[in-house]
Amino acid sequence: MSAGRNVSPAGVVLGFLEEAEPWRLCSPQFPSKVGGKPAWLSLTNPPSLAELECGTCRLPMVFLLQVYAPISGQDRSFHRSLFLFCCKTPECYTANNNHCMKVFRSQLPRRNDFYPYDPPPEEEPPIDPEPEDSVLPVSGVKLCWVCGCPGNKACSRCHAVSYCGKHHQTLHWKQAHKRECCSQEASPNTKSPILFPESELVIEPEEEEEEEKEEDTNEAEEEDGGSAQRDVDCPPLADALAEKDLEEMALCETEDMNIFQKFKKKIASEPHQVVRYSLGGYPLWVSSQHTPSEQDIPPCTCGAKRTFEFQVMPQLLNSLCVDSTGASIDWGTLAIYTCSASCNHDDQYCPEFIWKQDFSQDQQTQIKTPVASAAAADG
Repeated sequence: MSAGRNVSPAGVVLGFLEEAEPWRLCSPQFPSKVGGKPAWLSLTNPPSLAELECGTCRLPMVFLLQVYAPISGQDRSFHRSLFLFCCKTPECYTANNNHCMKVFRSQLPRRNDFYPYDPPPEEEPPIDPEPEDSVLPVSGVKLCWVCGCPGNKACSRCHAVSYCGKHHQTLHWKQAHKRECCSQEASPNTKSPILFPESELVIEPEEEEEEEKEEDTNEAEEEDGGSAQRDVDCPPLADALAEKDLEEMALCETEDMNIFQKFKKKIASEPHQVVRYSLGGYPLWVSSQHTPSEQDIPPCTCGAKRTFEFQVMPQLLNSLCVDSTGASIDWGTLAIYTCSASCNHDDQYCPEFIWKQDFSQDQQTQIKTPVASAAAADG
C-alpha cells in the first residue's frame, strides 16, 4: 500500500487486510501492514523506550500498523511511513482518551544511506536471505525480541537476546527463554506472545456513488431551508426556556444518530475496510460527540499546522483478537493528523497526533455485528 502517491487531496483510498509472504513485509519492500513487528523505514534512531511508553500505565506499547505514504514532488518525503503504536492493557482504553496510543512519522529522500535508488520489484522476491530481526542493518541498533522496538537490555545469562525493558524480558522468560537460554534448543520460529496478527495493507480507491453525491447536495439545501423555517416558526422565549433542556437532549441524540447512520451507510459497500486515507481530507466520524476543532489539533514541532491524513476503522478490531468480556482494547475511530509541511527531521522519527473517538456499547453492537457476519460469510 503506497497511499500518498495514489490519491489527490480530495480523494479517499481504502485499506484492506491480505495475507502476504513474509519478505513482502520487510523494510526494503516499503510495506504497509498491520501487526507483527515494525518494518522500520529509517534504520537509525527509532523511537526510544520512553517515547513508546503508554501514557497511562507506563508499560511499553506494541506496534499496531504502518502506512507507507510518500508525498509526490517532495524529495525529502520520497520514502515516508507513519507508524502507529498502542497499549495492550485493556484498562487503559477509557472513552475518548488517546494516552494509550502514539504515532510517528519517518521519511527519507530517494538517495539515502539505507535503500537503493531504484525501488524494489514488486513481484520478485529479494535474492538476499531474510534480514535478521534482532538488529537494524547499517546502524546496528539492537531490537527487542518481543516487540521489535529498540532494546539495549540483554539477557544477563546468554547475552544473545535483547529487550526494550524488564517487562518484555519477563514475558519472554516465562514463555520460552527460561527453557532455551544457554541451550541449543532455542527455536527461531517462536512467536512473540504480545504481537498482533500480521497482514499486509492493500489499497483500493473509494468509489462514490451518484446517489451519495445527490444526497449530500440535498442535505445542504435542506439545512439552508430548515434554518429559514425555524426563524418563522420560532416559539415565544418563555416556552423556549421552559423546554430548553429537553430540546438540547433530543437534538444531541438525533444529531448523534444521524452521524452514526451516515457512517454505517458510507462503509456498507466495503465493510472490510480497516483504513481510510485522505491526505488533507476529512475523517468519517462515528459520532457527533468529541469531534475536534482546529484548536484541538496541536501544531507540529516545526510550527506548521497539522492536517488529517488517515483514520483507523473499528473493523480492524475484528482481526486483532482483542475481544474480552470486561475491559477491552477498543475505539470508534482513530484519526491521524500529520505535519502539513511534512517537515524534515533527517533520520529521526517525528511524533504526530492521534484523535481517538469512541462510541457507545449500543453503537459498537450495531457497527461490528454486520461486519463480523460479513467476514464469517466470506470465510
